[in-house]
Amino acid sequence: MGRLRIDVTGVPADEDTTTEFAAFVSASERILKQSLSAALGFEPAREATAVALAYGWEHWDRVGAMDNPAGYLYRVGLHWGRKAATPRPVVFPMAVVEQSEWVEPGLPDAFASLSEKQRIVVYLVHGHDWTLSEVAELLKISKGTAQKHMERGMARLRRLLKVDS
Repeated sequence: MGRLRIDVTGVPADEDTTTEFAAFVSASERILKQSLSAALGFEPAREATAVALAYGWEHWDRVGAMDNPAGYLYRVGLHWGRKAATPRPVVFPMAVVEQSEWVEPGLPDAFASLSEKQRIVVYLVHGHDWTLSEVAELLKISKGTAQKHMERGMARLRRLLKVDS
């Protein structure tokens, strides 16, 4: 029998559980932060990720047995972030044109005009090189639905920025 450990929340855990959860955090924390950033913005996503992971640790016996624990914790973080924040559109940092000539100055406003799902899919696929399958799994939608969100989001960005495909 392994040593009994108690974390800061007072939840007892054996070494195997602690190791398993640590491996999950190592593999999933970046994914959670990136996906929550697309939905909530950069700063709120950090706190929402921490809340989701804390929830995951407290309920690891149930969450760890799920088919998609990262997707479930994404929903936990998203729900918390929406409740905690005052309603406001997601604002992405403005590009400094003098330092980054390759960034279209109208992109942040155009990006903010996308629907939430379009914004998430476009951000993760084009901004972080996620596959449509990975995004679909996280959002619990079909790959075809993720593809449609990406296509419609990109078409809207091209239209708003007056870019030919």
